[in-house]
Amino acid sequence: MTELQRLLIRGSEKVIGHYQFLLDTAKSEHERELLKRRIEKERRMLNDLLQGSDPSARAA
Repeated sequence: MTELQRLLIRGSEKVIGHYQFLLDTAKSEHERELLKRRIEKERRMLNDLLQGSDPSARAA
């Protein structure tokens, strides 16, 4: 695993933690749903990083 991959993984973990905090303090159902979708998207990207796959290859 390269230093860049480690940096990206740590960044994704921090983003998920931040979104989780926002989800825990969300005031509306709409806000909660938006944050849940963002968390799931970030988890998929994190999973791709952890497995060593190239996330941009999925978009093609």
